[in-house]
Amino acid sequence: MLHAGMNVAFRDSASEAGYLSKLNEGQRAAVLHGDGAVAGPLLIIAGAGSGKTNTLAHRVAHLIVRGADPRRILLMTFSRRAAAEMSKRVERIAAEVMKERAASLMEGLTWAGTFHSIGARLLRDYALEIGLDPSFTIHDREDSADLMNLVRHELGFSSTESRFPAKGTCLAIYSRVVNAQADLALVLGDAFPWCAGWVDELKRLFNAYVEAKQRHNILDYDDLLLYWSQMAAEPEFAEHLGSRFDHVLVDEYQDTNRLQAVILTAIKPDGRGLTVVGDDAQSIYSFRAAEVRNILDFPSLFPVPADVVTLDRNYRSTDAILNAANAVIAEASERFTKNLWTDRASAEKPAIVTVRDENEQASYVCDQILKERETGILLKQQAVLFRAAHHSGPLEVELTRRNIPFVKFGGLKFLDAAHVKDMLAALRFVQNPRDRIAGFRVMQLMPGIGPSTATQAIDSMEQSLDLEMGLARFSPPGRAAADWPLFVDLFCDLRRGAGWPAEMERARLWYEPHMERKHEDATVRRADLLQLEQIASTYPSRERFLTDLTLDPPSATSDEAGPPHLDEDYLVLSTIHSAKGQEWSKVFVLNAVDGCMPIDLSAGERKELEEERRLLYVAMTRAKDSLHLITPQRFYTSGQAARGDRHVYASRTRFISASMLQHFHVTSWASQLQREGSAARPRAAIDIKTKMRSMWN
Repeated sequence: MLHAGMNVAFRDSASEAGYLSKLNEGQRAAVLHGDGAVAGPLLIIAGAGSGKTNTLAHRVAHLIVRGADPRRILLMTFSRRAAAEMSKRVERIAAEVMKERAASLMEGLTWAGTFHSIGARLLRDYALEIGLDPSFTIHDREDSADLMNLVRHELGFSSTESRFPAKGTCLAIYSRVVNAQADLALVLGDAFPWCAGWVDELKRLFNAYVEAKQRHNILDYDDLLLYWSQMAAEPEFAEHLGSRFDHVLVDEYQDTNRLQAVILTAIKPDGRGLTVVGDDAQSIYSFRAAEVRNILDFPSLFPVPADVVTLDRNYRSTDAILNAANAVIAEASERFTKNLWTDRASAEKPAIVTVRDENEQASYVCDQILKERETGILLKQQAVLFRAAHHSGPLEVELTRRNIPFVKFGGLKFLDAAHVKDMLAALRFVQNPRDRIAGFRVMQLMPGIGPSTATQAIDSMEQSLDLEMGLARFSPPGRAAADWPLFVDLFCDLRRGAGWPAEMERARLWYEPHMERKHEDATVRRADLLQLEQIASTYPSRERFLTDLTLDPPSATSDEAGPPHLDEDYLVLSTIHSAKGQEWSKVFVLNAVDGCMPIDLSAGERKELEEERRLLYVAMTRAKDSLHLITPQRFYTSGQAARGDRHVYASRTRFISASMLQHFHVTSWASQLQREGSAARPRAAIDIKTKMRSMWN
């Protein structure tokens, strides 16, 4: 294993030249920055489809090849799966030079993960020094909302004269304030104006919520960054944190929030060894407190300005699609200048297709995707994108009517299912008996135990010096008398350590009778529990399992309408936000009109309008070969302002001006049908019911 400070690197110059030869000029410049040394800050502006992931993986591999200690490399991504895939790529690249030594070296690349997972590890490492109990548990969003609701009720805010914000809204406000590092009143005015009258009450609520978390030894998602940033704000801790890593690399930097940017600059104040990768033109997550200024201002943050390398060669789309997308993003008020280019020439310009309304839009999409399927383009190579989830409603109806299988991304997550949360609550309560939310949930699974009894049982535990004894001595109601001893046995067995992952099976066998009593579809739900058990078997401990699952939950078929395992081929429906990072041969963008893109709620503030422009750009750059932007002449709106549900007439999105139309093929579905010889829609009406009856006369 190589160590920091050692200038020894095992490499073969011919092999090294081989893996670098696969990179284009811009990618190579990014990879070779510092040539393995701890160099100044680097910003890689990676345009859509420019090989960003490949470039970052090559940079990490090159650092290792040049002698960097993998244990002193911190690589942060925005999903656990992305971190795992990045590590695999790094090993494959390094193996080209270092052969069999690469695998053993890669075992040292242990600091690769999400911001939140890295934060959780560091907080456990420094727990005693910063006053945390190392056995803290981490609440997911739903558990955090439940705790927020409990505190909300205790403060009497659930019975105010005018309606106080619901638990989910309260948590969203709290999260935005923390992650954006913004004043509460400012956040309410910008994002939650209907709650602006509750500033003082919300401050009381959030203070009590923080006290409740600390009392129960709980951290939520936001705490993982907030505690990390507070720790890094102390010079001694910041210096020690920074000294642990020679190289810090961050993917998707345009999606970071202020808190994440503060952490990075605290541990690497001079920027040495810091590399961030991203694309300001694809910053579309402000609703999660992502701050585009993080990437725009990055070069000027350090005593020596960061070097900037631009990746503008696109390997995904045709030149015609890129010309149109470049024209759209060129109107942005502030950006890193780049024009994507490609060797993939095509005479097919992106189409702007006018249709009469949303129903005709749905028919057009169905006709086109079936026509493409007949030419050999699979359904799953095509995608329909939209600004908001409800925009696909009429299309989903038409797809179902025509029996066209589809998946829609953005639904419930696997861990949101009630039976899965029940199982995890049991494990969390065993892991941390002070987690009242988990105990409250799991105890109420038993018949005869409601909120009051569950509270009494938890109080009995906390008042006893011996947790297990306190639980065993509690006298449950008569209806729960038979189930209570079994629950106590489960708690005691798992607390003493029945062995992981055997504890999962033990908990499942206890839970299944309760699940069968509560749910009619228990057989289907049992399959989910077995899947959860299988996931658990890949983790070394209960603590690691609960931490990772909370930070980065896996998806299941509940994410998708019309589960794909029922069909070999299926059309992809997705919001633009969920489509980022994906690509398809043929892409349809619904409702490319003002009122939908930009969406009405974002038509005022300049920064919001600029993000809407970037959303259109992201949608367009998902297409490899063919792009259709569809513009209904009128569409149905639900409950806008005080005017209620109504049809409104629409105009083409303001982000495509008349001067840009040279990059598009502008047409209408009616004219296409006429050219293709399709009959025009009949204008005369017929009495179809009379005709049907006359058949039997």
